Amino acid sequence: MADLPVAETVDAFHRGLFHVIQPKGRGHRSGMDAMLLAALVADDRPIRVADLGAGAGAAGLAVASRLPAADVTLFERSGEMADYARRSALLPENAHLAARVTVVEADVTLKAKARNDAGLLDESFHHVIMNPPFNDAGDRKTPDALKAEAHAMTEDLFESWLRTSGAIMIPGGQLSLIARPESIAEIIDACGRRFGGIEVTAIHPRQGENAVRILVTAIKGSRARLSFRAPLIMHEEGTHKFSPFVDDLNNGRAAYSRR
Repeated sequence: MADLPVAETVDAFHRGLFHVIQPKGRGHRSGMDAMLLAALVADDRPIRVADLGAGAGAAGLAVASRLPAADVTLFERSGEMADYARRSALLPENAHLAARVTVVEADVTLKAKARNDAGLLDESFHHVIMNPPFNDAGDRKTPDALKAEAHAMTEDLFESWLRTSGAIMIPGGQLSLIARPESIAEIIDACGRRFGGIEVTAIHPRQGENAVRILVTAIKGSRARLSFRAPLIMHEEGTHKFSPFVDDLNNGRAAYSRR
């Protein structure tokens, strides 16, 4: 019997301005987290953006969709997910941005010469974005190997990912990431002397509910102090409807600029 094709979907983002091919029923599927991450890049200049651990490429493609002067490189360790990213970039619906998107299969935790040889070149990017794995080693493990690879946090994850971010970013470049609130101490510690001017925004499902995500930006080489921004409230009271500003961020009509 011939092998059945792997189930997948083609999903529209930014109200149909770009599309992403994603696995169905397995692996990591991008959504609101990726769009909020992409919204942290607020830069109309010709820029080079690195999306670390890009998966199928939703966040990086969202940056390219909203910023016509941005060239985006999607770095992904999983060969299967990198293939989804390549195929996504080549979709007819993405023809307007395909020339500005490159997919590189590489492990973002590599060091020194191995990192450069893999295409993670020193001081090459104005912006680095990341949505790293967020499940603690003690969390219940999923039987889905592809999803486990995308979600399982390894020891010193933020240290290794931010080390690479600092190496490949130009001085004064911006780091942007989305993570669980529980990771805030590790993120600040990993920023160390590499990054300063850290701005943290807590994301709450509704007014009065605990934060479920944090957005973090920082600047390479800055010595500015840490600051906490006003929280983002996702949904209007008593509904699943997004608040107007969050809806604009999700659909690429606005950016979440640094203060």
